[in-house]
Amino acid sequence: MEFGLLYEWQIPAGLDPSAEAKCFQDIVDQVKLAEDVGFRSVWSVEHHFLENFSSASAPEVLLSFIAAATETIRIGHGVRLLPFPYNHPVRAAEMAATLDLLSGGRLEFGSGRSATIHELGGFGINPAETREMWEESLRLVVDCWTQARTEHKGRFFQLPDRPVIPKPLQAPHPPLWMSATSPETHKLAGQFGLGLLSFTLAIAVEEVERRIQLYRDEIASCNPIGHTVNEQVAVFTMTHCAPTNEEARLRGEEGVMDYQHDQIELLCSMVPEIKPGSSYEYYERYVGVDYDKFNFDYLREREMVMVGDPEHCIKIAKRYEAIGIDRLLCHMQFRTMPNEHVMESIRLFGEEVIPAFS
Repeated sequence: MEFGLLYEWQIPAGLDPSAEAKCFQDIVDQVKLAEDVGFRSVWSVEHHFLENFSSASAPEVLLSFIAAATETIRIGHGVRLLPFPYNHPVRAAEMAATLDLLSGGRLEFGSGRSATIHELGGFGINPAETREMWEESLRLVVDCWTQARTEHKGRFFQLPDRPVIPKPLQAPHPPLWMSATSPETHKLAGQFGLGLLSFTLAIAVEEVERRIQLYRDEIASCNPIGHTVNEQVAVFTMTHCAPTNEEARLRGEEGVMDYQHDQIELLCSMVPEIKPGSSYEYYERYVGVDYDKFNFDYLREREMVMVGDPEHCIKIAKRYEAIGIDRLLCHMQFRTMPNEHVMESIRLFGEEVIPAFS
């Protein structure tokens, strides 16, 4: 099992520009350290208008800056939002290919369709159309990368015969991934031959394992969107590693719980806008949840988070490896956590946890 970092780019609201700039530079320094201590990939989400939760509104810029500051770590969109007008597929293809060239072929291209009314509404996107738009967009991205000239006549996009340049360095194209939040989308990722980007957010390990198996069952007979099949499973989990379990909890509990509550509220915001029977029906399970139920002890005891000393982190990571995870993506940067604690967590995890999986 390989290890990576996943970033929401959590920056507190209300900072002056110089303080905000330091937060961004801190993240770059964290990734440089992560590369040095054995992390194999770094991934950025894409969000818009989510002040105090995620500043990752321009991941193509952030990831390009990181690529220039590193040498070997893989650079992942986790994920690029493909419903338009978030990103036009031709522009998404152009930017991703440019990043792949500049990084020396290190790009991992994950895509998704967004999950909050606040973001979709800000761009005037109809939630009921996002799945079809995502699929058409991703197919067009692949065509732009792999055809000398591309022509497209679809429901959402029209492209007259044009040479879309540049082409990516990786042949036939960078690895393709898909974010999955429901059992249905885990199956869909498998049907399309895409790498799976899943999570442990308030979900028991047994349920994560069941969803991975749904994915594995489908990818065995997939009809891939891309020119290759990506059979890898990546799962992200909230992580903090410290010298002792007590210190890890003291440092990590606030960030973990803030993130859990923020994320669940964002997911819940989608439910009233979606027609019954859609793939977003999964989010209904969060409605009416007593948030007090999801206290830190509940999450830690059920192995939904990885917060502890190196021995504890190894134990949890081994559990994740046993259910079929190929890449464990650690979310370590919380808006309330000082940079020195994030750096220590990355260093300790790299020096004492990662070697247990070599």
